Amino acid sequence: MGKLKKNQKISKVKRNNQIKTKLSKQGKLKTRRHKPPKKQPQKSVAQHPKVTEEEEESDHGSDFIDMMEEDDLNFLNKAIYNKSYNLLKQIRLNESDNGLRDRKRKKIDNNQSVEEAYESNVAKNIEESEGKSVRIMLPIKTKNGYIEKHFIKENNELSSEDESKDANDGDQEINEEKNEELNSDTEMDAQNYSEVTDKPVSTIELLACREEILKAKRFKIGILSSGILENPELKSGNFKILLDMMNDRTLEFHVTIRKLVMVSLLEVFKDLLPSYSILQISQDGVKFKKDTLALQNYEASLLRSYKTYLTKLEGITKILKRKTKDTRSVNEREIQLGETALSCMCELLVSHPYFNFSVNIATYIIPLLDNKRSSVREKVAQCISQIFKEDKRGELCLTIVRKLNQYIKTRKHSVRPEVIAVLLALRIKDVNLDKEKEEETKQKKLMSHKQRILALSRRERKKNKKLEQVEKEMLETKAEENKQAKHKTLTEITSTVFTIYFRILKQAPNSKVLSVCLEGLAKFAHCINITFYQDLVHVIDKLIEEGNLGLREQLHCVQCIFTILSGQATALNIDPYRFYVHLYKNMLKVHCGRTHSETEIVLQTLLQILIHQRKKITQTRMVAFVKRMSTLALQSQHNATLESLGIIKQVIQLGKAAHVLLDTDCTGDGHYQVEIEEPDYCNAHCTALYELVALQRHYHSVVRQLAKNIAYTTPTSGEGSLTTEIAKLSPEELYKEYDPSGVVFKPAVPIPKKTSVKKAPANYSMSSKLEEYVNTVDVENLFADGHVDFYEACKNT
Repeated sequence: MGKLKKNQKISKVKRNNQIKTKLSKQGKLKTRRHKPPKKQPQKSVAQHPKVTEEEEESDHGSDFIDMMEEDDLNFLNKAIYNKSYNLLKQIRLNESDNGLRDRKRKKIDNNQSVEEAYESNVAKNIEESEGKSVRIMLPIKTKNGYIEKHFIKENNELSSEDESKDANDGDQEINEEKNEELNSDTEMDAQNYSEVTDKPVSTIELLACREEILKAKRFKIGILSSGILENPELKSGNFKILLDMMNDRTLEFHVTIRKLVMVSLLEVFKDLLPSYSILQISQDGVKFKKDTLALQNYEASLLRSYKTYLTKLEGITKILKRKTKDTRSVNEREIQLGETALSCMCELLVSHPYFNFSVNIATYIIPLLDNKRSSVREKVAQCISQIFKEDKRGELCLTIVRKLNQYIKTRKHSVRPEVIAVLLALRIKDVNLDKEKEEETKQKKLMSHKQRILALSRRERKKNKKLEQVEKEMLETKAEENKQAKHKTLTEITSTVFTIYFRILKQAPNSKVLSVCLEGLAKFAHCINITFYQDLVHVIDKLIEEGNLGLREQLHCVQCIFTILSGQATALNIDPYRFYVHLYKNMLKVHCGRTHSETEIVLQTLLQILIHQRKKITQTRMVAFVKRMSTLALQSQHNATLESLGIIKQVIQLGKAAHVLLDTDCTGDGHYQVEIEEPDYCNAHCTALYELVALQRHYHSVVRQLAKNIAYTTPTSGEGSLTTEIAKLSPEELYKEYDPSGVVFKPAVPIPKKTSVKKAPANYSMSSKLEEYVNTVDVENLFADGHVDFYEACKNT
């Protein structure tokens, strides 16, 4: 093929571009240099005439004179004329320096003004101080008149030299330099206040000095803390300054300052700490983005500061962990400081239970549950109880329960009741150990049966593994695996708790923690494995029969047995008659005095027996308990009386066995013997509820209504019926609703009405017979014998 002919029809611009491209490739293209921009001629600026200083001064002076009042002008004119205003001596009023030096001060006349006297006094003090700075204080009024006070400040040359040395030690961040300036200013103020003249210092002045220094410290702590909260990544250096202030012991009131720093850092950490734990993994040689690296550095700095803070708190609270053999005297202020540090640790543990070092805090504060100071025990018990109630994962609860078990075991059960009482706050009511064990054995049997039947090949086993993995992922999406893990954790907590309780029953039945142990068994008895029921009932029965238990311990034993019998122990062959006798015998020992706290245990047990397990109790036994409850209502506080009457009301509504106690005409064989301790042989059906008559005249209005309702056989309408608000309340709600422990009487006592006393009329008419009788009496010789006998006087006349 021949060469293609060139296209003759081409634009001139395109041709020029082709030539330029060709020349540029060959390096022969000449580039055009830019010409420098032409300079524009500058316009001449019109020069303004200069204003002389004299004219300016004259203008300002005229304006200032116009603004001043006539009294001030007259005072200044007089002061300039007399040359008595001392502050004007520094101004040269058109005079030479030699004339000023030679001029002598004139004495103040007796008729000089207050302002002139004050200025002359200031000048005198300045001359006495020999050039030193003077701080004028308010005068003090005494019997002899006013005493003027002033302090002479020393030259701060040394402090300024120290500041310059500290500033040149090293390169620091901007925020640290500012904080050092604040600190130096505060120290200078403290030094100036502490250096006093030879004159005595009053207590008011010392208190004012202390308050001012504390105010400066508070201001500094507030600035540092707010700076951290505003920008924690840039202001993380403030942590070091605040933590150093916790070790400052230079000032006399360092305890107050350390408390302020501790509480301020507590609030800062509560706001900054995340709800998850920070993992510090060293990755050497790995490059990160700028934001990621900054975040890692901030987290490392935060974790380091938090660890230092906890270490310092631990050092302060060591004073609370003194041994009994240590007889050294302890300052009460140091103990209060330790309690403040302990409160900070407890609040951090409650607010961030899943952050780093939470297990360390829990391990440290658990021995303080056994401290000899009640305030310390109360703080730690409140903290752990709150964790037990609010911990949703259960991991921290399990750790604390294990630590408690180890501590109780090492102390051989010789601990205070608070160590065991905190376990009552656990939320383990929904755990069923029997069901767990049954499911576990059933699953093992099923798997062994499958393995016998199926001899799977390698391919089938691989397929089954993949299916199990897919099912596990499906469970994770439905959050089923979390539920199983949580249930497993609760099961382990429950088993550990019962290990503590059973070991106390077996090894320390006479210890002071037995009552709390029995209370815990009564609360969580339905969670116990069924295999332990028979042995537990036997041990508790033996404890009661020995007679070494107090009233509260016996009642807890009875409550524990009936809680066990209300659950799965119904299948066991256990005769609870002896426990009915124990309860019936101890009911009258409870009253509104010293044993009022045991009333709630008795009523809870009776509610369980007479209402929840009413089908298991005989009618004779039920009638005996109802009669004994009405007697108990007479000697209890009004809220316990209301719960007793509420239980009696429900018993009458649910069955007709107790109706015999409302019929006074019908009498059975024999008579009621209240002294017999066995409910089956006291002949309670031969009596009636005469206590209702006394309760209808009770001081509490709701008790009167409820007693009248029971006396009328619990009608729902008509005479003797209850209002809707009272009728819908259960016995437990009646006890809590009208509880007088809050020093509040419900319903409120009405204000008595004002009764107007009728005055006798001023003008009254005497009857004729009375007037005749009065006239017959000899008034003159009436008191002659020293006594008055109107009858004899009337008879003689």
